[in-house]
Amino acid sequence: PDSDSDFDSDENEDQELVLRRVSQTCFPNVFFHNFFHKIWPKAQPSVLRVCLRTLRIISRDRKALAPLITDYAILTLARLGGISALPTWPEEEEAEKLILCFILLCFVFFTRLLHGLSERLKDGIHSTSPPSGQFYELRLLFLLTALRPELRIELCQERGVSMLTAALEQCLEVCWGETHEVLTDLTAPPVSKEVTQRALEILKTLFNITYSVHRQEAVDLYRHLAAVLRHCLLVPCEGEDRKDEHTVNVLSALPLQCLDVLLSVRLSEGSKESGGVNMDCVHTLLLFMEKRLDRGHKLKEKLAPVLNLLTDSSKAHRETRHCLRQQILPPLRDVEMRPEQGNTLRGKLVRLMTHVDTDIKHCAAELLFVLCKENVSRFVKYTGYGNAAGLLAARGLLNSRGPSPQPQYSSDSDSDTEEYRQAKDRINPVTGRVEVEQPDPMEGMTEEEKEAEALRLINMFNKLSRGKIIQPMGVTTDGKLAPLCGQTRHSAVEEEDEEEEEDSETEQ
Repeated sequence: PDSDSDFDSDENEDQELVLRRVSQTCFPNVFFHNFFHKIWPKAQPSVLRVCLRTLRIISRDRKALAPLITDYAILTLARLGGISALPTWPEEEEAEKLILCFILLCFVFFTRLLHGLSERLKDGIHSTSPPSGQFYELRLLFLLTALRPELRIELCQERGVSMLTAALEQCLEVCWGETHEVLTDLTAPPVSKEVTQRALEILKTLFNITYSVHRQEAVDLYRHLAAVLRHCLLVPCEGEDRKDEHTVNVLSALPLQCLDVLLSVRLSEGSKESGGVNMDCVHTLLLFMEKRLDRGHKLKEKLAPVLNLLTDSSKAHRETRHCLRQQILPPLRDVEMRPEQGNTLRGKLVRLMTHVDTDIKHCAAELLFVLCKENVSRFVKYTGYGNAAGLLAARGLLNSRGPSPQPQYSSDSDSDTEEYRQAKDRINPVTGRVEVEQPDPMEGMTEEEKEAEALRLINMFNKLSRGKIIQPMGVTTDGKLAPLCGQTRHSAVEEEDEEEEEDSETEQ
């Protein structure tokens, strides 16, 4: 998270708070300067140890790192770290060569460190109990793969997915049943905090190496991992929310064809089911999505992965789509309320369809569109034309009455409730609800007055358009939005007359 050491001050802000923030900004700079130029050459080992610990704590603040990334500071830390092959201090003209050498040393060092950590992790997997300090080794492995893209590829090539999957199995004490089926005891006590922390580091590292590295020949490996992740999602743990978040991230990074193992589990007493298929995992994902919707914090990072995962799963598996549709888009009964109103899942997702973040807006709309089997008329029915226009325009479907269902969708029909059938003819397709009847604003006007009012409105739109405040759009033959060109007849003349009237009234 961003540090709180650099805030914009306000005139009415507490002066004591301002001083504290200023000290938070100044202290790191003063400490770094004194440490590198005065303290470390003469410090006793105990003092040096305390200073290095202080340095490590301060370095957590990203906004205080500037003094640490200078040539002088890097070389000092390298020397303190035992890299003694470097000269004491370089001349200015040799600095560039030395830094290049240092980068090369770092690459060799990181590669060896990655290999050493991998070997340590493999030894721990085959032992009866994980060695002490494994959490820190896993944390370091995560940091290496997060900061060095080339190390992600190297770890993946060294069977890193298989190794980390085995480590996760060891953490969660996985018991296997049939092929790709982990036996999950939902009545077992929650996994301890210590074990959960190790599992989180494994999950984060797995995401790093699976997000951008997929091998088609490793489908069985990823199916095996998906089965373990399903167990991880269902098993109770201390720190449940973080565990679910990182599990969802890894699942969203796996190839789609590997996610069938999330459903291929036998039904047991108390299982959620749809069409005879176990829906426990889908139900858990749905609950996680609802928690994120209610929280409303960092939606793009926290909510988009689960939305994308549910969308892809709904496209690939009819049972998943049917289960989600029952929970998110049940048959319409309340036709007096706008689709985006209320606390239902549908209302929360429809509200996201007009979110300022285009990515999260697209994710929410795509999920609802897939749950409607990509049928335009059904999509508009559940969301309203105004909310649906963005996705329909992007897909070139604005002038469509609804394409035939895609081949991967079943042919089941959308049954309407009695309440919806009775109100169907009175529902406003733009807002998606029955609107209160409004009086006719042109009632009592003559035809000449109506025409004059229409021309006045056209002139107002022309002014807004020329001022680049709005841009009138129309639907092309291929269903996409395009700017309208040309002027409406008489608009310019009427506008000039109106301006002359305004000028004369001003003079009077």
